[in-house]
Amino acid sequence: MIVNPLRDPRDRRLPRVPDPCALVVFGITGDLARKKLLPAVYDLANRGLLPTNFALLGFARRDWGDTDFAELARDAARKAARTPWREEVWERLAGSVRFVQGSFDDDNAFDELAGALADLESSHGIGGNAAFYLSIPPSMFPVVLKQMERTGMAESTRDRWRRVVVEKPFGHDLTSSRELNELVDSVFSAEDVFRIDHYLGKETVQNLMALRFANTLFEPIWNGHHVDSVQITMAEDVGIGGRAGFYEKTGAARDVLQNHLLQLLALTAMEEPVEFSAEEIRTEKLKVLRAVSLPDDLRAAAIRGQYEQGWLAGQRADGYRQEEGVDPASKTETYAAVRLGVETRRWAGVPFYLRTGKRLPRRVTEIALVFKRAPHLPFADTDTEELGNNQLVVRVQPDEGVTLKFGSKVPGSVMEVRDVSMDFLYGEQFTEASPEAYERLLLDVLLGDATLFPRNAEVEASWAVIDPLEEFWASTTPYPYRAGEWGPRAADEMLAAEGRRWRRP
Repeated sequence: MIVNPLRDPRDRRLPRVPDPCALVVFGITGDLARKKLLPAVYDLANRGLLPTNFALLGFARRDWGDTDFAELARDAARKAARTPWREEVWERLAGSVRFVQGSFDDDNAFDELAGALADLESSHGIGGNAAFYLSIPPSMFPVVLKQMERTGMAESTRDRWRRVVVEKPFGHDLTSSRELNELVDSVFSAEDVFRIDHYLGKETVQNLMALRFANTLFEPIWNGHHVDSVQITMAEDVGIGGRAGFYEKTGAARDVLQNHLLQLLALTAMEEPVEFSAEEIRTEKLKVLRAVSLPDDLRAAAIRGQYEQGWLAGQRADGYRQEEGVDPASKTETYAAVRLGVETRRWAGVPFYLRTGKRLPRRVTEIALVFKRAPHLPFADTDTEELGNNQLVVRVQPDEGVTLKFGSKVPGSVMEVRDVSMDFLYGEQFTEASPEAYERLLLDVLLGDATLFPRNAEVEASWAVIDPLEEFWASTTPYPYRAGEWGPRAADEMLAAEGRRWRRP
C-alpha cells in the first residue's frame, strides 16, 4: 500500500504545526526571555509554524498590564529576530499576549495565572494545552512547582497536555540533580518534562547524526580502528560579563563540560539507533555516558585554568579576578580540559579530549576526529614532512559546516605531500538560513518531540563524570593563562605527553 506523503504525519518534509496552545514564561523580564525566547516566538510565527490559536503569557514581579508587556515583547522580538520583521505578524501575536504580575510565593498571582489560562481556553481556543518555561534560577523551582501543583496547572489529562521546560544547570552535583529531578517529576509526568540544552538545537549538532548514519562514507571508519583521538572544543572570546554571581558558584566545568560537551561526546560516540525517535536516540546516548571513564591519575589528565589580564582582538582584557563581583582570591576556573575514555568496543583505547574556556582567541565550537597515520608511506621522509593526521571536523559554530583535512600532492616536478582542506559550509550550500537553537527547541516542546532533550538518566550520568573532577579540583589552584591565549600551558603538556597536540581552530 502506497501512503500519500501529503497525508502521512510521519513525513518530516512537511511543516509540523503544534496543537492550539499557550506558552507561559516565568522570568519573562530576564535576559534569556528577551534575547532568545521572545525572538524565537516571533520567528516561529513568521514562518507559519505556530498554531492560529496560540497565546503567550508572561509572569514577573513588574507592575505591568498586558499593553506594557506587549510593548516590551515587541521591542525584544524586533531587536533580535532572525527572520525579516513584518508588523502584521506581530499584530496577530500581540492580540494573544497576556501578563500576570506577582511574586513566586504569591498565591493570588498564581490563582490569577490559572484563571488567565482558563479564560484563554474559551476566548482563544487554546484547548487547555500549555507549556511552562522556567526561565528562573533553580533555587526558585520548588516554590513555583508547588504553586503549579496547588492550582492544578501542571496536570495533563486526556483532553489537554501540560509541559514544563527546565533550563540548565540541572543541579550543581549528582545529589542536587537527583533532588531536582525528583521534585520536577513529582509535579509533572516524566514525558512532560523537557530539560533544555540549547546546543542540541543547533543545526550542525543534528547534522552530526545525518553525517554518520545517512552516509556509507564515514561510518566504517568512525571507530578506534581508524580514529586516533577525538577533540571537542567550545571556546569563547568573551569573559563572564555581568554573570559573576552565577559563575563564581558554577565555573567552566559545571557550566559547559557537564552538559554541552558531554552531550556532544555522546552524539559523537553513540551507536546507530534502531530508529530516529526520542526514546531510541536517548537510549544510545545514555549507553555512551555510562561508559565514560576517567583516568586513574587526574593530575595530568584534568586541567583547569583562570584567565589573567591580556590582549584580545587588539584590546586589553581584564583578568577574571578583576571582573566586577568576583572574589579577588577566587579559585573558580574559567577553563577546563580533560581526557576521557569511552569503554565500548567501538572506542576502547581512543582518548576523548574535551576543553572549554573563556577569553580564548576566538569563539568556536567544533568536534574533530583525528585519524591514525597510515601504517606505511612509500614516500621519502622529506616528501611528507608537512603531512599531518587526516581530520574530520564538524563545526558547530560560528561557521557551521564540515571540514575534511587530508594529504595531497603539491603541484610541481617533485613529489611533495601536504595537508589540504575540503570545506562544506551551510551558508553556501543551502539558501534557507538555519533556525536558531531556541526556535527549534521551543517548537519541539510545543509538538511534544523530546528527541533533542536529555532525560533524567543522562543528566545524572553526566554528573557522575563531573563530580570526581570537581572533588579533585577542590584542593587545587587553577593554572593561569593570559586572555587571548588558548588556555594554560599545562593543557598543551597533557596532549604533548601522549604525542599529540590541540587543534588550533
